[in-house]
Amino acid sequence: MILAVISSLIGAFALFIAGLLEVLIPLFKFFKTFDYEVLSKKLVASAIASIDMFLIATFLLIFSLGLYELFISKIDVAERDPRSSKVLFITNLEDLKTKLGRVVIMVLIVTFFKQAIDMEYKTPLDVLYLSAGAFGIALALYFTHKEAHNH
Repeated sequence: MILAVISSLIGAFALFIAGLLEVLIPLFKFFKTFDYEVLSKKLVASAIASIDMFLIATFLLIFSLGLYELFISKIDVAERDPRSSKVLFITNLEDLKTKLGRVVIMVLIVTFFKQAIDMEYKTPLDVLYLSAGAFGIALALYFTHKEAHNH
């Protein structure tokens, strides 16, 4: 179990660094050339990609700390600190699955947004598909929000 925790933490930190570089590299290219096209297209696309990487890194972080709390030891410092977030308090596997599922939904939303920006809308049916996808996202967010308040 400790190998799963350590490898997930290493993966999370690597993705946090990759997400940071995903934004910084196009920004440096812009300052080097002052090309507005680089700023408008590349930076927006890289910002969305970095959000995706940050969300996946958050997934790995929650997964690794959840495994640690479930199978190795409680994180006492986080439980006693009044400033700490309740996001990482995991009491059972179902709680871990619920928290990870919410992060997966957010990753899917960002991926949908990235695809919606890159897609060329040629027919009215394309716009209808986009609106159906947005409606599906709204439903997913509604049900996860409703479930969180029922507990």
